[in-house]
Amino acid sequence: MEKQFVDLLTEELKLQEAVSEEHARHMNITFAEAKRVASQYQREAEKCNAATETCEEARERAEAFLRKERKVTALWEQRARQMGWEVE
Repeated sequence: MEKQFVDLLTEELKLQEAVSEEHARHMNITFAEAKRVASQYQREAEKCNAATETCEEARERAEAFLRKERKVTALWEQRARQMGWEVE
């Protein structure tokens, strides 16, 4: 009878160990997947930041060009007025 009890306890411990190992394996897989997805999101965020910087630089260049063009336009309008041109 005592041998059966010991055998049952041994079997129970083996089952608990198997369940623990399966749980640990599942956690490791889940953790690895989470790291992979986080890395992917990080790469996407870096690409987005780079694109935002590029866009911001282009906007700044466009604004500078527009200011320059407005100055040139104002200069030409001033010269035209000096030569008799009138706004309709």
